[in-house]
Amino acid sequence: MNLRCLQNYIRDEYFDRDSSRGLHATFTWLVEEVGELANAILNNDRDNIEEEIADVIAWTLSIANLLNVDVAKAFTKKYGGSKICIEKN
Repeated sequence: MNLRCLQNYIRDEYFDRDSSRGLHATFTWLVEEVGELANAILNNDRDNIEEEIADVIAWTLSIANLLNVDVAKAFTKKYGGSKICIEKN
């Protein structure tokens, strides 16, 4: 699994719904998920932490898709270099 694959999956599954909801409403969902992650961390609820991290990633990818941002490219631009893991097929 890689970041580009995840972004493409989220685009294929949710882009139409995210587009009709709009950027601001989709961003609101992301913020809500960050809040849920914070609560899970405060409660030290490992299962819920994992679930909320997945939600935060998914909603972040949805925002990126709405803004036509290639997350893998943006991440590499910001954090790139020899330390980036490259998945070999």
